[in-house]
Amino acid sequence: MSVKINAFEFENVKRVKAVAMQPTEKGLTVIGGKNGQGKTSVLDAIAWALGGDKFKPSEPWRKDSTIPPHLKIELSNGIIVERKGKNGTLKVIDQNGNNSGQALLNKFISQFALDLPKFMNSTSKEKADTLLKVIGVGDKLYKLEQDEQILYNQRTAIGRIADQKAKHAKEMPEYNDVPNEIVSAAELIKKQQRILAINGENQRKREQADKYKKALTEAQIAFEEAKARLSQAEKDAIIAAKSAEDLIDESTAEIEANISEIEEINRKVRANLEKEKAEEEAKYYSTQYAEATDAIENIRKEKYELLNNAQLPLPGLSVQDKELTYKGYKWDNMSSSDQLKTATAIVRKLNPECGFVLIDKLEQMDVDTLQNFGQWLEAEGLQAIATRVSNGDECSIIIDDGYIQDIVKPDNKKEWKAGVF
Repeated sequence: MSVKINAFEFENVKRVKAVAMQPTEKGLTVIGGKNGQGKTSVLDAIAWALGGDKFKPSEPWRKDSTIPPHLKIELSNGIIVERKGKNGTLKVIDQNGNNSGQALLNKFISQFALDLPKFMNSTSKEKADTLLKVIGVGDKLYKLEQDEQILYNQRTAIGRIADQKAKHAKEMPEYNDVPNEIVSAAELIKKQQRILAINGENQRKREQADKYKKALTEAQIAFEEAKARLSQAEKDAIIAAKSAEDLIDESTAEIEANISEIEEINRKVRANLEKEKAEEEAKYYSTQYAEATDAIENIRKEKYELLNNAQLPLPGLSVQDKELTYKGYKWDNMSSSDQLKTATAIVRKLNPECGFVLIDKLEQMDVDTLQNFGQWLEAEGLQAIATRVSNGDECSIIIDDGYIQDIVKPDNKKEWKAGVF
């Protein structure tokens, strides 16, 4: 059973002169009144009494009072807490009537319950860390988020490369009516070499004809000396000349043109092959992108299941991108009432033995929202003691100049909503 405040009485604490009451066991107890009358001083007194010197006000004595502060709280587990005297000396009487100290209170008193603004003013990540600490999945969730971020960055890089490859492939030229593979020019080159060999032989024969012409000239000069040789030389020269006249050189222009045509065809084939390769690379990176997307979705599903299966202090609470969310809204987009409900639920979960929470300045809630918040507290078995600048019927007590003001009913009868113990 969580510990709650059964009753309290305070004297000469900050603005409080003398206040005593029994807050409702579960639900919302609203301390109303105008500004500067001592409402917040009541909460500060509770925090000091139960939380110790770190919650002690810088000026605990009521101004103009010669009597030191006196604080007394009775808890639902039977423990009585009292602070009094010049130094606010602590006295804790446990269930068995034995004296104890702050260490006993610290076992079941939540520091956040005494100082809810400390949680509400923390960063978004700190709130999320607190929730994950409560439900015990922080390390695993952050590991999943780290893996998700790595995959997300990889997918982004892959997507960028895939877009670049696709764009590059689209801009590359493509040729129709050409083979799918590089054409070989080897046979044409062999044919060209044979023709060149024939033409070389023809050149050799031309050179031989020139040789015989020269011999003829020499024979004519030596006609008298070699007449017989001249006759033979003339015959040879006639035969050689006739043979040379019938020679015809073959052209390699057509083959050279064919070779050039093959080079152009092969240039186009290579262009098509490069385009096909670029398209395949683009397709590969697109596939990698899709696989990375599936991996990210699987991690997100695992994160959802991790949080969905955890014992959350409030339905609708979650953590997204290391920020606390409630019903899909991040903290700065939540209503004031949802922020309070969220904070209260998490603080309660931090220390289930502490069944109460102190809330200052509830005037941001309208009466209907305040009523709904109180109903939620009651359903959760939580006790909240809160302040509100108001004199309305929603107030459990009204503080006026450091005292509890008696509330006048419509039938002109007076009723105190406080009890001294």
